Amino acid sequence: MNKKRDLETRIVHGSSSHARNLGAVVPPIFTSSTFELSGDKAYEEIRYGRMSNSPTHDLLHDVLAAAESGETALVTSSGMAAITSTILGLLKPGDHAIFQNTLYGGTWDFVTRDLPELGISVERFNGNEAEMITDLIRPETKLIYSETATNPLLEVTDHEAVVRIARERGITTAIDNTFASPVNFRPLELGYDISLHSATKYLNGHTDLIAGAIITSRALMVPIRHKLVLLGGSLNGFDCHMMHRGLKTLALRIRKQNENALALAKALQSDDRVTVVNYPGLGSHPQHERAAALFDGFGGMLSFDVKGGVEVSKRLIDRLEIAIPAPSLGGVETLVSRPAVSSHAGVSPEDRREAGITDSLIRVSVGIESADDLIEDFLQAMG
Repeated sequence: MNKKRDLETRIVHGSSSHARNLGAVVPPIFTSSTFELSGDKAYEEIRYGRMSNSPTHDLLHDVLAAAESGETALVTSSGMAAITSTILGLLKPGDHAIFQNTLYGGTWDFVTRDLPELGISVERFNGNEAEMITDLIRPETKLIYSETATNPLLEVTDHEAVVRIARERGITTAIDNTFASPVNFRPLELGYDISLHSATKYLNGHTDLIAGAIITSRALMVPIRHKLVLLGGSLNGFDCHMMHRGLKTLALRIRKQNENALALAKALQSDDRVTVVNYPGLGSHPQHERAAALFDGFGGMLSFDVKGGVEVSKRLIDRLEIAIPAPSLGGVETLVSRPAVSSHAGVSPEDRREAGITDSLIRVSVGIESADDLIEDFLQAMG
């Protein structure tokens, strides 16, 4: 069949219809840590759990690659394992890399503290002024790294400029696409080289496992996979099965979360107790037009601030009845947190202020509940 199947079909069946093991519609879970040898193979071709190449892994990799139009994929034991294995697989001492200046807190820590200790120099760029990358490039620049939409302010990077500048100079690009998921954005189709996910979030979608994912070309995956194998960040067979199961409903979940988040953002924006709402689906968002052009949906994440500061934010969170105060994101249930004491607790107060993240800012991962019930819950919680 030559026609490229629609996304909804690809995330259920992968790139093709697989031969079914003993006729099972749901693939079995291979829990074996080791497999029978057949012929002489290179070290990383041997089937072994740490190599992430069991039949359960292979099936999941096929689905993920098909979802984002990549040649191959690799799952990892966490989103940070995906990020660190990718960066360390591509960079060596003496190399230079350019990173967006508003990153997930764990990535920020790794980039600003650990990479310099390894002899890798780092520069930062403003995602809304991506043309500045041109002035930061050196002969030893090997990687440009961005995020689809920033956490927690939902700023949308000028991705077209990032890709164009990198392509003109032969520099590899990587993007953390966790917030969008393949349903809303497929960065490899735009021209990015590597797409990364904390699969803990939307890809799995049910808040019951920790995992990461890397989607890229076969050539770029070679050094990344080598690094992951040596660092031991593989994902076990049962969690591969769980993620595969979660992926089957990804399109349904994401579209409901897109719808709910937009409705909640509009309701919060119209309330005079709210000072700002950060959601790219709002016409007032600084990068709304860019988001509308790039994405198939605006996502399930938003953040907002309220009059009265930290104590008012704390009281609001305590009064919520449906939304759950908890870190992480991307599940079917609505979660709320204050980034200053959760996702960005490891970022210095000075860097948070520079990024525009106040101590009272509230981040919301919108779930699939009734939009009317969610709006009512937030409005009553504001008292």
